Amino acid sequence: MTELTSLGVKAIRDGVAGGDFTAREVAESFNAAVAEAAKLNAFIVTTPDHALAAADATDAARAEGKELGAMAGVPIGMKDLFATHGVQTTAASHILEGFKPQYESTVSQNLWEAGAGMLGKLNLDQFAMGSSNETSFFGNVSSPWQKAGTNAPMSPGGSSGGSSSAVAARIAPAATGTDTGGSIRQPAAFTGICGIKPTYGRCSRWGVVAFASSLDQAGPMARSVEDCAIMLGAMAGFDPKDATSLQMDVPDWEGALSADLKGKKVGIPREYRMEGTDQAILDSWEQGKAWLKDAGAEIVDVSLPHTQYALPAYYIIAPAEASSNLARYDGVRYGLRELPDGAGLQDMYAETREAGFGDEVKRRVLIGTYVLSAGFYDAYYNQAQKVRALVARDFERAWAECDLILAPTTPTASFPLGSLNEDPLTMYLNDVFAVPASLAGLPAMSVPAMLNEDGLPLGLQLVGKPFDEQAVLDAGLAIQQRAGFDHAPEKWW
Repeated sequence: MTELTSLGVKAIRDGVAGGDFTAREVAESFNAAVAEAAKLNAFIVTTPDHALAAADATDAARAEGKELGAMAGVPIGMKDLFATHGVQTTAASHILEGFKPQYESTVSQNLWEAGAGMLGKLNLDQFAMGSSNETSFFGNVSSPWQKAGTNAPMSPGGSSGGSSSAVAARIAPAATGTDTGGSIRQPAAFTGICGIKPTYGRCSRWGVVAFASSLDQAGPMARSVEDCAIMLGAMAGFDPKDATSLQMDVPDWEGALSADLKGKKVGIPREYRMEGTDQAILDSWEQGKAWLKDAGAEIVDVSLPHTQYALPAYYIIAPAEASSNLARYDGVRYGLRELPDGAGLQDMYAETREAGFGDEVKRRVLIGTYVLSAGFYDAYYNQAQKVRALVARDFERAWAECDLILAPTTPTASFPLGSLNEDPLTMYLNDVFAVPASLAGLPAMSVPAMLNEDGLPLGLQLVGKPFDEQAVLDAGLAIQQRAGFDHAPEKWW
């Protein structure tokens, strides 16, 4: 029943609940699709038995007349940053290869309790550090999309590239992602799917391998706004084990969805018209304005004057926090241990971290350690934190003039794997439109808009006020309905 793999979260959940097909049939179809798509390298490990066990539990509950969860019968991909009990969790690194947690992350536990099953652990940029999914110890992930006229493998975006590739290729109806500076939104834009980063603190970080603790936030990736609303509702919630978790009720985002934007003001930040942005991206932005206006919104110009400083500030703050978070991987407590003959303690630290971390991780740890060092802390880290406060203040002032913001998600469409490896600064610029919302902790979503002349997807980004995921989802739905983006990559894998 391969046609089941064309269905999304809502269609699967409702179909299982209505008896149109069984959850086991769905799980079997997606397990088969995952096995056939090995060329994409989207999964590090597969867990077909987990998906089948959850499906059987859903089928049994339905047969007994029990109430089914919001994700009942839906098998998903789990980014390999979330700890999963008894299943290898590596953050796509060598240093954690073989690590099987004896606990479950709060987000994944919430999803299992809502009836979801796990197809496997999805590949990513190592420790979520990257914009192209080329830094994984387990190899590059390929996008299911290809540029017209070439069969060169394309980037699925990063760090959640395994998630975006799997969802776009229809080998998972949805997947978890994490977003530190755009790692849900940028890969969603590259692969023509939806992805939302909720307000910082909406989803628990407990059991998620940390990159930058003041920025990391989990969120859903799926092929529709409705599916993201359903999955986010299942993922979110207060967690006493996470000190940054929001003690707030989880709204019924799915039930409140509306594409009617009458009375809403949508801000267009003038500073986002940046040099180097593809004309096709700017054209899609103009089209996005027209779509939202058609939905009843008023379009207004706003200013976010410190935008140009957001990216450099992010690439000081995030590596600084990473250098502290990754200090725990030292070969002493768990994970890889390299102990050459005659080596002392310092030698073991050095050899373990040399062998266990990839080049991009080492680069960011070195940057982070440098900016936190005694001679440079005030010059770099403190200054970056001041810039972060200014970026957040820009948004606060903009909310006096508008209800949400429309912007491009990325400055370009996807690019061939390997094409930017020698130019890390250009690679970092992929996050230039995504980083400001992360620094301010705001909810932000990417929604597919159209294909460019090369046949590659382009995404539009919506940024909302704190705790107002509903406005972001509603505007996303308005764009989705008007864009009619139903393109799918041609299967080559």
